[in-house]
Amino acid sequence: MNVTMLLYPRLTQLDLTGPFEVFSRFPELKLHLVSKTLEPVIDGSGLRLLPTATYATAPQASILFVPGGPGQIDLMADDETLDFLRLQAAGATYVTSVCTGSLILAAAGLLTGYRATCHWLSLNQLPYFGVIPVEERVVEDRNRITGAGVTSGIDFALTLCARLFGDERAKRTQLFMEYDPQPPFVGGSPKSAGTEIVEAARELTRPFQEKRELVALAAAERLK
Repeated sequence: MNVTMLLYPRLTQLDLTGPFEVFSRFPELKLHLVSKTLEPVIDGSGLRLLPTATYATAPQASILFVPGGPGQIDLMADDETLDFLRLQAAGATYVTSVCTGSLILAAAGLLTGYRATCHWLSLNQLPYFGVIPVEERVVEDRNRITGAGVTSGIDFALTLCARLFGDERAKRTQLFMEYDPQPPFVGGSPKSAGTEIVEAARELTRPFQEKRELVALAAAERLK
C-alpha cells in the first residue's frame, strides 16, 4: 500500500513525522514523501526534509496524507498542489490529514460534506468549505480520517493502522513506541488549559490566525 505524504515549505514536521514513525512499523505500507521537486523542504522551524518523489513521479496513493503548518496558507490557492491532491484522492482508499492539513484538503474540495477536525485555533474555518467541524482528537467519516493538532498525528496513525491491520498490531506498535503520554502539565487542549492560558494563546497568534482566516475565506470562494 502506497502512503503519499505531502511535503511543502513551512509545514509542522511533527504533523508528518509522528504518523511517519507509526506507518514505518508496518511493512505493508510503502512511504513516499512527495513534493513539487526533489529539493530539500524546510519546515516551519528550520528542519530540512528530503522528498522521495515529485508530483509527477508519485505513485497512486492508497493512503493520501496531508500535514499542517504555517505553510498551509500558501497552499490554499496553489492550483498545482490542489490538483495533485484531487487526482490522488480520486484513486485513494483513504484521504487523511493532521492539524491544518484538513484545511488544505478542504480547499481542494475533498472534505465537503464530511465530518473532520483540525487544530483547535482553526477549527472554525472548516465550515467555510462545507465541512462539519468536530472537536475530537481523531475523526473518522467513511474514508476520511483527520487528526487534530500536531501530537494527535500519532493517535491518528494508530487509529488508521488499527482499521487496516487490527487492534492487536496497533496496540503492539504503540507499546514498542512506548507511547504512553504523561505530560508534565494538565492543559494540552482548550478544554483543560484554563481560560487565561487559552486567551493568551489566542492573543499571541491573533495576527496569523486572522491572515489564515482571510485566506480560508478566499479559498472557499474559489470552490463555489
